[in-house]
Amino acid sequence: MQRRSFLLGTLGGSLARVGTGIAGFGAFAASAQAQFKVDVSGIGATQIPVAIGVFRDPANCPQPIAAIVRADLTRSGLFAVTNLGGRTLTEQGPPDYAGWRTQNLEAVAGGSVVPAGGGRWQVQFRLWDAVKQADLGGLVLTVVPGDLRLAAHRISDYIYQKLTGQRGVFATRIAYITKAGRNNFTLDIADSDGANPQAALRSREPLLSPVWSPDGQDLAYVSFETGKPVVFLQDVRTGRRRMVANFRGSNSAPAFSPDGGTLAVVLTLTGRSQIYLIPRNGGTPRQLMHSYSIDTEPVFAPDGRSLYFVSDRDGGPQVYRVGLSGGGVQRITYSGGYNVSPAISPDGKTLAYISQQGNNYQLWSQNLASNATQVLDDSSDCGHPSFAPNGQILVYSARSGGEILKTVSIDGRVRTSLSQAGAQVREPCWGPWTPDR
Repeated sequence: MQRRSFLLGTLGGSLARVGTGIAGFGAFAASAQAQFKVDVSGIGATQIPVAIGVFRDPANCPQPIAAIVRADLTRSGLFAVTNLGGRTLTEQGPPDYAGWRTQNLEAVAGGSVVPAGGGRWQVQFRLWDAVKQADLGGLVLTVVPGDLRLAAHRISDYIYQKLTGQRGVFATRIAYITKAGRNNFTLDIADSDGANPQAALRSREPLLSPVWSPDGQDLAYVSFETGKPVVFLQDVRTGRRRMVANFRGSNSAPAFSPDGGTLAVVLTLTGRSQIYLIPRNGGTPRQLMHSYSIDTEPVFAPDGRSLYFVSDRDGGPQVYRVGLSGGGVQRITYSGGYNVSPAISPDGKTLAYISQQGNNYQLWSQNLASNATQVLDDSSDCGHPSFAPNGQILVYSARSGGEILKTVSIDGRVRTSLSQAGAQVREPCWGPWTPDR
């Protein structure tokens, strides 16, 4: 899988009230594919015992809010989650600190979901610290039915941040490519858990390399619909799209700069795959380096000052770094003779990549300060890692009877498999935090 990928390059204490009214994918169609099946393995170094009580839910509520929150927290591997013995607990409480401590709980949440008129729902929740006997606040979210899952994910993010000190990513989205049958390709956008998939684009020609813009407004990707690889940019909300790189030869491997104003792309204008920079709105490409090797799979460093890429300039493909304002090229990976598909953590401290070890293509990480490496998944065929915006989780593709998506914590302890019946799922990209998420 990775060899094919490389060769392509040659071608508070009170309730916070939030009205979401979030625009969905009005221009897109709900995917006809099955929802992902989620399997979790492993646990974090420590787990926080937390209970999510049964919300006061009307029987006709379209989504099981409390159950979605429990599933989110369980999937992180950082929480030992229970349902408070099946007891109903609303945002009003009252808190039973003494009883919760006898159950060795550290935090408890409760809430309710009630009709809010006009077809909307009001979701309320509150979180309590059972150890410090403190009210940790909560949320009031008024949403349309289609945003009930998003409301649940935002509750999960609230709990995650309060209990770990890190921002959660449950309310973010992932994009990926599915292939069903011989010539049926789809660019899908889904919740971070793979649920609620929306088809952004369907094509009978291959789709490749989706990547989110930093503001979450656009997706860049490669389509073969014109008979050769061309880079398109598509508005996530409206579905409007346009070509941004349709130059002579192959156009591939788009990557956004941190400010979103520039795209790095791989073009074959000279007959070899070389990296060029073009404005987000299109324009004349500027060649970043001039080499006699294959240079491909660019990704910007988070500070925007340098670019990581894959090159065979020393023989087999390895990951390199080059400054955007001049300076020499620096080789980054040395462990193994074939290292591709670089991804950089949002803090710029960790490189994730695919390394060929024997006959296996494994997911590895490298500390960019110490150069220490770690295998995160030693399966036979991993590919295309992408960091969550908090840098704590990676999503990537893998083969397990077919192509599926997996996630793994940055320490390698917790893995999730997201499998979808009847389709090959590949090339995931984790979306950014956005104002509505």
